[in-house]
Amino acid sequence: MERGRHWQQRFAVEEPEIAFRVWPEEGDPLEVEYLVAWQPPEDPFQRYPNLRVVFSIGAGVDQFDLASFPGHVRLVRMLDPGILQGMREYATLAVLALHRDLPHYMAAQREARWQALPSLPAQRRRVGIMGLGNLGAAVAETLGNLGFMVSGWSRSRREIRAVECFAGDEELGAFLANTDILVCLLPLTEATRGILCRDVFSQLSRGARLLNIGRGAHLNETDLLAALDDGQLSAAMLDVLEKEPPSDDHPFWRHPRILLTPHVAAATQVDTGCDVLLDNLRRYRAGLPMYGEVNVSAGY
Repeated sequence: MERGRHWQQRFAVEEPEIAFRVWPEEGDPLEVEYLVAWQPPEDPFQRYPNLRVVFSIGAGVDQFDLASFPGHVRLVRMLDPGILQGMREYATLAVLALHRDLPHYMAAQREARWQALPSLPAQRRRVGIMGLGNLGAAVAETLGNLGFMVSGWSRSRREIRAVECFAGDEELGAFLANTDILVCLLPLTEATRGILCRDVFSQLSRGARLLNIGRGAHLNETDLLAALDDGQLSAAMLDVLEKEPPSDDHPFWRHPRILLTPHVAAATQVDTGCDVLLDNLRRYRAGLPMYGEVNVSAGY
């Protein structure tokens, strides 16, 4: 609500001819042409029959029912530089924590154990990033600058400087075999739901580590616990879960080799997010392509 009020004030100054209404003060639904939301209202296309564009305030769009989108309504995800910077920061924090065995040392502290592990330089640690879109490419660059050996995998072919890029199902195995720390930044689609599973874990180097900063539904939680218990994975750091927050008795809370954070990796910033929204609206009204427009049939 606070962000909405701030954006309403910005629109009043910069685009006063566009009435920016903050829920639940929607006015006449027939006048609504643009919807800016994280979680959309029920039946938005019936509620707002003159809707033209839906703007997600987040980097993902899996919270929308894409099958319900009419062909004339366009969907745009948020490409906020604030999200990009936040993800760079969080990925750096998390990969370094996994690289330097922080889960082990936190568990050792709780048990009053003074136990050092052999360390490995970043130049010998292989980080593999699943998802090489806007966020994945930025994270790959950041980790490469820290000296890690970085590779990436995506559904379609990408080329990123200093990153070994793999593509498609036929190259997934080679990518996984080349990975010590697996980072998930995939969009959530039916093809990627549950992709972090026993089959994928078994193809990683033994003792590999997992970082999920994509979506909770990417992860098969039962398979993760099994992989940690049998030593195929040595640690995991999770910022997203399928059910947030998890129940009080969820095994992740107290697992000695899992670090949890409450979906805080990156968030749309008030000022920069509004800048992106204003720019895209102006581009749409001028008949220009919008940044972050989603292929609804593909899901990203």
